[in-house]
Amino acid sequence: MRNNESVYQFLEHLNGIQPLGLEAKNAIAGLCTTVRINKNKDLQSIGQTCKTIYFVKEGTARIYYYKDGKEVTEFFAFENDLIIRAESLFASMPSHKAIQAINDTIFIAIPAEQLFLLFDRFHDIERLFRKIVERSYVDTVNRLESLQFNSAVERYNLLLQHSPEVVRKIPLKYIASFLGITQVSLSRIRAATP
Repeated sequence: MRNNESVYQFLEHLNGIQPLGLEAKNAIAGLCTTVRINKNKDLQSIGQTCKTIYFVKEGTARIYYYKDGKEVTEFFAFENDLIIRAESLFASMPSHKAIQAINDTIFIAIPAEQLFLLFDRFHDIERLFRKIVERSYVDTVNRLESLQFNSAVERYNLLLQHSPEVVRKIPLKYIASFLGITQVSLSRIRAATP
């Protein structure tokens, strides 16, 4: 489904990351569609190959997988955040992870293969997506380092600092899983946090 207003707002957001010429904006707009996913439903399921680049337009989403029979939340995405399963997209292989809408969520979807074809024609588009992927990579490294070097309390406080909306919008079981702690431990930390 196309929604011109949503796509226009999204393009303005992208233009803030990397200025885009009118022709480049029109080329991206021609690829964009909006996808609505209901609360707790998967946008992409485990076992699918990721062929689309998604951004959250409205709502909240997460990437999750199963380890030893337990569900693990790897990533949260909020408004204008990129959400892809990079290991699947770039290797063209099925993923062990899924993308799920935490609440009713609208995504902007861009078919990756068609987008990549634009890179040779529009270097501003190539630069834009390089910057987006670089930001995503740095965020991933920061998350891994936080799991390695910070205590559970420090990880929770960092999450509050960077994403206070998490506490209001996301079930505690997902937050606990994301932080690498139990829900009981999270409840104790929250009770002790002013």
